[in-house]
Amino acid sequence: MERLYKLSRLIKRQLLWLLPFALVGLLVDKFWLSLSIGLALAVAGNLFYFQRLNRWLWDSRTMLPPRAKGAWSDIYDGIYGTLRRAQVKRRSLALLLQRFRQAAEAIPDAGLVLNADGTLEWTNKLAQIYFGIRWPADKGIRITNLIRYPRFHKYFEAGNFTKPITILSPIGDQRELELRFMPYADTQLLLMVRDVTQLSKLERMRKDFVANVSHELKTPLTVISGYLEMLEEGEQLPPQMMEKAVHEMQGQTKRMQRMVNQLLEISRMELQDKELFSKRVVLANVVQQSIDELAQSIQEKKLQMHVALDDTLSLWGDEDKLRSACMNLLTNAIKYTPEGGMIRVTWQRIANGAEFSVEDSGPGIAAEHIPRLTERFYRAESDRNSATGGTGLGLAIVKHALEHHRTKLMIESKPGQGSRFGFRINQALIAS
Repeated sequence: MERLYKLSRLIKRQLLWLLPFALVGLLVDKFWLSLSIGLALAVAGNLFYFQRLNRWLWDSRTMLPPRAKGAWSDIYDGIYGTLRRAQVKRRSLALLLQRFRQAAEAIPDAGLVLNADGTLEWTNKLAQIYFGIRWPADKGIRITNLIRYPRFHKYFEAGNFTKPITILSPIGDQRELELRFMPYADTQLLLMVRDVTQLSKLERMRKDFVANVSHELKTPLTVISGYLEMLEEGEQLPPQMMEKAVHEMQGQTKRMQRMVNQLLEISRMELQDKELFSKRVVLANVVQQSIDELAQSIQEKKLQMHVALDDTLSLWGDEDKLRSACMNLLTNAIKYTPEGGMIRVTWQRIANGAEFSVEDSGPGIAAEHIPRLTERFYRAESDRNSATGGTGLGLAIVKHALEHHRTKLMIESKPGQGSRFGFRINQALIAS
């Protein structure tokens, strides 16, 4: 309750209180005694209400003021109004703080608030995960004690935060973190932390990709350039050498064309994010067509083909991608199987769907190479320019084609025991 307080009002109230005592004193000829009694009662009343105010403020658990008369009623009501306004402000502040914390937890980056001396003042949940912070037990601990890297310690002590710093997560999960300091609230620092592991990985992959493409193109271009220089001799070049030069240049040109086509195929697959399974594919027909296309290579190496395809088993998927995956697996098997070797191709129903596999009797692959076989341009053999003439992109294409069908490439191989490549189609994609 709002009231206007004036000194004249208080004096008027006091005089009205003393007036009856003064009149009685005049009647009984005890004016000063009667007036003193009135003043004493007024002081006693004020002390009583003062004591009630003290108990209300310090001992009472309710905000409702005690009952009072006169000026003390106004005082109680004034204090009650002040408390009510303070309570409303506290609730608004608590709501604002809650929204701030919710916003801080919602941001995709970790955030820490540090005092001027580097001690931790506040942190969101993501920062606690990144740095292994125990909250609120670690509040007040210096940041250099939480992140124990000499390079970070030197960076923080230098105080030059114009450029961010990248470190590994202190909890040892090999996560790469980018730390950026910003002045905050005059005397504090705001530390924003971003996980750049994937970005760093992509950057390394980009550099490796450029280096690999450069290397793969350099070899055929060098061969073609060398033969072109030799062809400048014209009539002096023997016919056999001329024939060999043309044959080699054609082979290297086809190799570059095959590499470019495969790179374009991978790019198209990466751009096609939507999984459309509206077409029914009889995989047995697709595989048989691929085998027929490779018949010449099979005959040249006198390979034994054991083919077992269930032509009643079909699936929902992308026929072009499945054809590309099967063709690359068959091509690899033919390429690495020695002359007179055996290749077994199967497409059959299993417990939870269907399985396609290509098994060869080639030299096999060491265990340390298997996790990297689907990387672009990666080859298990030490000689990159081996007689196989591959580009190192076939299994990368298979990987992307299978990912569009919610499956992945399975590889089983041991040195000297051949290899088995395949994939399994989930029951949800089986059409019959």
